[in-house]
Amino acid sequence: MIKTYQPPHSLTTAILRLSSAISEAVGRLSVLEDEKNLRLRRANRIRTIQGSLAIEGNTLSEEQITAILEGKRVLAPPKEIQEVRNAIKAYEQFETWYATSEKDLLKAHEILMTGLVDDAGSYRKGNVDVMNGDQVVHMAPPANRVKHWMGDLLGWLVDTEEHPLIASSVFHYEFEFIHPFSDGNGRMGRLWQTLILNQWNPLFANLPVESMVHQHQSEYYQAINLSTKKTDSAPFIEFMLQMILNTIESSTPQVAPQVTPQVSGLLIAFKGDMSRDELQTALGLQDRKSFRERYLKPALNAGFIEMTIPEKPNSRWQKYRLTDKGRELNPNRHKPQSTFYN
Repeated sequence: MIKTYQPPHSLTTAILRLSSAISEAVGRLSVLEDEKNLRLRRANRIRTIQGSLAIEGNTLSEEQITAILEGKRVLAPPKEIQEVRNAIKAYEQFETWYATSEKDLLKAHEILMTGLVDDAGSYRKGNVDVMNGDQVVHMAPPANRVKHWMGDLLGWLVDTEEHPLIASSVFHYEFEFIHPFSDGNGRMGRLWQTLILNQWNPLFANLPVESMVHQHQSEYYQAINLSTKKTDSAPFIEFMLQMILNTIESSTPQVAPQVTPQVSGLLIAFKGDMSRDELQTALGLQDRKSFRERYLKPALNAGFIEMTIPEKPNSRWQKYRLTDKGRELNPNRHKPQSTFYN
């Protein structure tokens, strides 16, 4: 049996903790997603484009990018306007691509770099060094190895059993290490991580993670460099997971904990992990829509209960349980539990 390529990465306590926190946060945000309007989603997309391009030196503001999106004239360097137009087009096609497809990867690069480089949509033909000022911080693999290494990396992405949060971060780091294109590697790596995450949960298409990375740009490069020195992408994985968690938390509406009689009754009904049907039965309710809108959704929004499978909100095996906050509001919390002896 042929052993497939395995990118070197260890799973630290921080990685596991952050992955769990993100999964729970995604579950909470999924419940609120239907309340988001198209205007907010577009604003987040603009923040994503502005953040990713700003890391590469583009100076256009969110207002200028909005104007370009609306077809208005903007006074700015032609190269920067072209970068924005390319990014807008790329994100319009974003959800039609497959993260494991080399063809789609090359097409994405072609769209992002049209009019900016002569070899848009093709792997580099020459060797490159990654510079920080006058200092060489990374010597990318030889050009004649790029296609082979990218094939290995995409093959790993097809076969890996790692959680998408971890797999996407590993891919992002390895992509930057290989540096497969003559230019545009940073924006492509960030775009492709978002694509991998989006194919796990569509929420990520509208989360401006790139904007958060831009706010921590120096740490971004430090995490890449540290991972290269250690020959282990764990530092970069930890950094990206923290950026993802920060983005989700900043995008989640803060709901004041208001306990209605319906929510209070729901909290009292809990006995361990319970399914939606079990909760409705315990409360003597038959109307599923009313139960969702008046009981389940407010309790989730307030953080009184949580999903047992947050990464799959619509799973048939989904159950719910009290959080620490919910247990504090449950009047049964101080009652002694019965003990049974065999």
